[in-house]
Amino acid sequence: MLKEFKEFITGGNVIEFAVAVIMAGAIGAVVKGFVDNIIMPVVGHFTGGQDFSSLKIVLDDAVVDAAGAVTTPENAIMWGSWVNTIINLVIVGLVMFLIVKAYNKTKKPAEEPAPAGPSQEDLLAEIRDLLKK
Repeated sequence: MLKEFKEFITGGNVIEFAVAVIMAGAIGAVVKGFVDNIIMPVVGHFTGGQDFSSLKIVLDDAVVDAAGAVTTPENAIMWGSWVNTIINLVIVGLVMFLIVKAYNKTKKPAEEPAPAGPSQEDLLAEIRDLLKK
């Protein structure tokens, strides 16, 4: 384990990790745009034309003074926005899974050592035992 950690720190794995972090950020931004601009309008269409991200449960209404200024803001659970975030997470996870799976297919499989056969001493002992019979 220590060998793998040392290789990770000193080897090319640091570069691979940095590229993965940058790609994950870029993919996250693309997926967020995809969900907000394509998926959620379709969902909104099937839910009666609502903007899904603005769905909420209001716990306390906003308090407005006589001049129309908000003195206490609204307190609400923004569950529609949370659902958008969950959809983002699922899509990013799927995309990252597919990228890692494709990357792993491009890597060469590690060559397995040849199966260890009997040593010369074992073979000689077997021949000796057969000659004794």
